Amino acid sequence: MALLIGLWAVPACPGQPAIVVREATPPPHVDMSLGPDDVFEVRVYGEAELTGIYRVSADGTIDFPLIGRQLVRGQTTAQVSDALTERLKAFLKQPQVTVFLKEVHSKKVVLIGQVRSPGTINFVEGMTLEQAISMVGGLSPMAARERVRVTRVQGGKAETLVVNFKAISDGKLTFFLQPGDTVSVDERLF
Repeated sequence: MALLIGLWAVPACPGQPAIVVREATPPPHVDMSLGPDDVFEVRVYGEAELTGIYRVSADGTIDFPLIGRQLVRGQTTAQVSDALTERLKAFLKQPQVTVFLKEVHSKKVVLIGQVRSPGTINFVEGMTLEQAISMVGGLSPMAARERVRVTRVQGGKAETLVVNFKAISDGKLTFFLQPGDTVSVDERLF
């Protein structure tokens, strides 16, 4: 940080390029509500037998002690915490429930083409294209770095965006992914 402040204080010399500092764009808001196969931990203060790790079933529910089947699909961890707290009031005096998301399996990103290990990865909130490609081992030597295609379905309609991954690698661009994106890396032409 001290180096950056020092650079701001030095006026640009004639004939030298000015230092450009740009602010990173914030990641887009992504629905991180729970879905099938997501894993979360529930902690009930003072009630060790009610504390545990739960996986959302295919029908979007969990089986919780005392309460039974509880629908959690489409809810955030805060909403699940509130719902469990409310339902536990029939059994406990002032229950304190905390829910922590541990693993997201319901939201995926697919990477195909000229990446080292094509496949499907779990989406993480704030995931960038660079992070996703590094999770599959990076680009292959034959990758067309200037033309990475990201196909995204929005409002029932698919759109394909072409991203210059070379600009991302050079630190000139940040591209945030969304759950359900398909990243396709073509082979470069000689």
